[in-house]
Amino acid sequence: MRYRHGFHAGNFADVHKHVTLLALLRAMQRKDKGFLYLDTHAGAGRYDLGAAETHHGAEARSGVTAVLNAASTLEAEELSDYVAAIGALRSALGDAGAYPGSPWLAAYTLRPQDRGVCCEIVPAECRALERALGGWRRVRAECADGYQRLPALLPPRERRCLILIDPPYEQPSAELEQATHAIGDALARLANAVIAVWYPIKDERALGPWLQRLEQHLAAPALSLELWIYPRDSRVSLNGSGLLIVNPPYQFEQRAEQWQGELQRLLDKSRHGGSCARWLVRESDVDHAAR
Repeated sequence: MRYRHGFHAGNFADVHKHVTLLALLRAMQRKDKGFLYLDTHAGAGRYDLGAAETHHGAEARSGVTAVLNAASTLEAEELSDYVAAIGALRSALGDAGAYPGSPWLAAYTLRPQDRGVCCEIVPAECRALERALGGWRRVRAECADGYQRLPALLPPRERRCLILIDPPYEQPSAELEQATHAIGDALARLANAVIAVWYPIKDERALGPWLQRLEQHLAAPALSLELWIYPRDSRVSLNGSGLLIVNPPYQFEQRAEQWQGELQRLLDKSRHGGSCARWLVRESDVDHAAR
């Protein structure tokens, strides 16, 4: 599977990832002290759902468009927060087809005491990212490999950090292992770092053993959030979306169960999917987002 940010902009997996990201950012902001947001695979920052590269929003129609169409009936505040962020971008640009990537969502959400670093290794994507973040002084784009930048950026001066790892998964097994190494490196430099790793639900032969290894060896609380809209072993391009949350905020799984359940009802028209929030490594009594 070749995952391209632009092509898949606004699809169900993007919705799942972005709602989770916004919820994590809000949880980090329960404390006044600032934090660093680090995006290792940032992409272009924002997208045009009317453009040819997104197939004119074809995948978005069963993702973000379905959520926006249900905006007046949404129950979970996390989904309403997501809808409001999209509305803010479209209002700012005067473009009804604009869609934010994770860097823009973070820049929109961060407070004056917070800051962000968004890394993108593909030159054309990084130039687009610089343009997307041009109006935000507290967030900068770096044309670099996000994994290689981790040692220089951690620990941050704030001693608090939220890291999003969202690789392209052109070689899924190898990239899952890369993400595992990045988690270990980050925790070695900042034990209370909150880390979110997006992963595709497609090949259970690779995914299942990876999650089992994390469950056995990860030395930090870890929560798996999953939303799938096709049977998990279906031969479609992408069956579902997963997020591994290391050091999740206090009671984060309870809120996630609510918004994931609502997302499934909105997006899983065939009713062949599901959602779950499952502990791989059991929670501690520490709220890592608030430290």
